[in-house]
Amino acid sequence: MRKIFSLMMLFLVIMIVLTSFSYAADKVYTLKMSTQLNETAPNVVGFKEWARRVGERTDGKLLIEVYPSAQLGYDEDVIEQAIQGANVAVLTDGGRMSNYVKDIGIIGMPYFTDSYDYVLKVTQTETFKEWERELAEENNIRVLSFNWYDGPRHFLTNKPIKEPADLNGLRIRTPGAPVWSESIKAMGAIPVSMAWTEVYQAVQQKAIDGAEGQHTASYPARLYEVVKYVDKTSHFHLITAIIVGEKWFKELPEEYQKILLEETEAVGAENAQYVIEVTDEFEAKMVEEGMEIVEVNLEAFKEAADKAYDVLGFKELRERIYAEIE
Repeated sequence: MRKIFSLMMLFLVIMIVLTSFSYAADKVYTLKMSTQLNETAPNVVGFKEWARRVGERTDGKLLIEVYPSAQLGYDEDVIEQAIQGANVAVLTDGGRMSNYVKDIGIIGMPYFTDSYDYVLKVTQTETFKEWERELAEENNIRVLSFNWYDGPRHFLTNKPIKEPADLNGLRIRTPGAPVWSESIKAMGAIPVSMAWTEVYQAVQQKAIDGAEGQHTASYPARLYEVVKYVDKTSHFHLITAIIVGEKWFKELPEEYQKILLEETEAVGAENAQYVIEVTDEFEAKMVEEGMEIVEVNLEAFKEAADKAYDVLGFKELRERIYAEIE
């Protein structure tokens, strides 16, 4: 009887283990990708390709759903959801990440670099990788890749801006992180924090005097209907990241973690080249819609923007990073 009982218990354990393996193999993971950009933005095109590739490589076991136009909420709210372990991802930037690791904000400072290639080099330094480790280990934020590009940002106004003094008194929308606000303030404007999806109506109602943004967001948002001038300051080269919560990421099987990291990096690099190609096309389309391009005194804006480095204590860090990327 003891032998029979032992055999029965062994059989039961084997069945439980096999059932567990079967459940794990059949489990489907879903990741909700959030962005304030609208459906036609180039980065959103990239997110859909990313979702397709990840789904294909995992045989549909890791599904990425794309939610444009802030359908899941404002970026700051979604970031907090990710930190708490929700199955959400969000497109974010160094400015917002500086709320968690201060020094990473330098990547979003004005005139820090003058091209995507240079700012990409910064993300490959040991210093930057250490910031990413700090985000993961101390703040529960996993950076999947920090190579998504959205082009140079310019001021969008209803009066031509050629010098920093022309911005005096103008209320300009910018994201709420100190890196962005102090930079806009240094260049002469009054920074106003609000969601990108609210800019059109806010300009229309004269709650703000303009915004600063990249063509790949400005054109799809139809800002040419409410704004007259693109003042080509190119003050930020907007490199962005896709982040998820570290807790959620660690719940994935290792194979899926690897696939997710590989495809985020690969599609981000490809999409950056696509953004570079279409940026000039979007500018031409905005001109066709009646906007005027204003060439600014670039050196004057660089000099004015430099004050933000003093305010935020980034001057020494800037020199150290420059030395690291030679």
